[in-house]
Amino acid sequence: MNKYLPYLALTGLLVAACSPNESVLDEQPSAIMVDQYQFNENYASYLETLSSDEFEGRAPASEGERKTVEFVESKFREWGLQPYDAENNNYQQQVPLVRILPTQVSSMQFDSDDLGEFAYRSQMYAWSPRVQESVSLEDSELVFVGFGIVAPEYGWNDYEGLDVEGKTVVMLVNDPGYDTRDSEVFNGYAMTYYGRWTYKLEEAARQGAAAAFIIHDTGPAGYGWSVVAGGSPMRFDLARENKNMDRVQVEGWLTKDSADKLFASIGSSYDEMRQAALAPDFKPVSLNTHMSITINSKFDYLNSPNLIGYIEGKSKPEEHVIYMAHWDHLGVDPINPDDGIFNGAQDNASGTAGVMALAEFFASQPQPERTIVFILVTAEERGLLGSDWYAEHPMLPLGKAVGGINMDVLNVYGPMRDVVVVGYGNSEMEDYLVKYATLQDRYITAEPNPEVGSFYRSDHFNLAKRGVPMLYAKGGNDHVEFGLEYGEKMRAEYVRNAYHQPADEFDPDWDFRGIQQDLWLFYSIGNELANSDVWPNWRAGNEFRAIRDQSASERQ
Repeated sequence: MNKYLPYLALTGLLVAACSPNESVLDEQPSAIMVDQYQFNENYASYLETLSSDEFEGRAPASEGERKTVEFVESKFREWGLQPYDAENNNYQQQVPLVRILPTQVSSMQFDSDDLGEFAYRSQMYAWSPRVQESVSLEDSELVFVGFGIVAPEYGWNDYEGLDVEGKTVVMLVNDPGYDTRDSEVFNGYAMTYYGRWTYKLEEAARQGAAAAFIIHDTGPAGYGWSVVAGGSPMRFDLARENKNMDRVQVEGWLTKDSADKLFASIGSSYDEMRQAALAPDFKPVSLNTHMSITINSKFDYLNSPNLIGYIEGKSKPEEHVIYMAHWDHLGVDPINPDDGIFNGAQDNASGTAGVMALAEFFASQPQPERTIVFILVTAEERGLLGSDWYAEHPMLPLGKAVGGINMDVLNVYGPMRDVVVVGYGNSEMEDYLVKYATLQDRYITAEPNPEVGSFYRSDHFNLAKRGVPMLYAKGGNDHVEFGLEYGEKMRAEYVRNAYHQPADEFDPDWDFRGIQQDLWLFYSIGNELANSDVWPNWRAGNEFRAIRDQSASERQ
């Protein structure tokens, strides 16, 4: 038996005897075992409550939301966390949302008889992000702009010398590194921010385009056409004063076959044009045709809260460490006769309970030197909207955010030898993770599919793109007792059978030792940052490094 097991075999809160200013490294010079490891004995009950049928899938603006808010606020208040809204003594930051439902989307029509028209859903998919009842484009020239990227740090500008005012830009999904597999081209096989479809649509708007379409290709996209065009066309967005009039009028996707038809009209093909776009000196190409489309929509407004509590720093209250997770899920399917509740136990009651467990423990400790902020955001499932609103309206200046940790779908399958970092190699936050993971005899590994851009698909991204170094890590697949194959099997079964389905329910037989492992890691990292003078940064060459450096004067 490891000689440190008697120290670790505690019930309740593991390191309750240690003050935040004491180094765990000094206390435990060899690896921390996990067989009897326990960080917070209340974690499982928080997870079970949040994912119960009573909470109805925790959809924004629902009865499930009300119960979630009451539950979290009662705990934050019990633990003595400072409320976001001190005047009204509540922890809610209201997030204004708009729900947009396209009621009619016409086919995409061309002025070329050879092209005919592209049908909605089967050949193209389109919507308008603008909050207006009708949007109509007439005879908008189509221009192929390669990957649709402007990335100064990579010496790349697909729009150089091009005026796209009033035009429709057509672009490729992902970034050039995916095709070349060359680590000197963007980030090689791992997707960068510039490969995300959301970035491409935002950049098209900055360039003044009237409409923007991304060509779907399953490999570089990381998902099939059914993910793009299947399901409800209803969309959510933040309810901004400008009604999104700074966005392009029409956003959408084209199938690969549709793109082939467009390129055939200029004597080329999808494969040839994708190859041509890999050249750094690529120039945009007019597709010698004009497009027309009409979209009618109806919309309504609603509010849903981010839940924010904090422990104020003793000596540096504006400097702060962030823990975050999204509390929302998909709610209830009223036409499912068997089980219509999307409980969202792993996604993301697990992360919400994790933030709560950390808040409970930190609240029991001496006051840290820096502030620690606990944020549970809404509307992640609707497009990372709650975290986007917080990033636009932060409680404390983001330039003084030391760093943050995001928790989304934690490990319920038991103790792991590895820790997976989504977005591996991005920031110096990983150095702290390595430091404490080593104490647990664990190793760090990258996500298995970096080309799909998972780093840009969870809430930390909205803080990252504003410069805050964010860590998105979780227990991996290399199970301490059953090995790598077991862990990979369990993850695959979850994705296949439960992810975004009613089957994502609490299981009392889950092995929570893995979550307890990870919570200790997250606590240790945040505790060190909250009681130090360090300022982690993005690594050299990262797309968010320049933004972090620009805010350096705030940290003097």
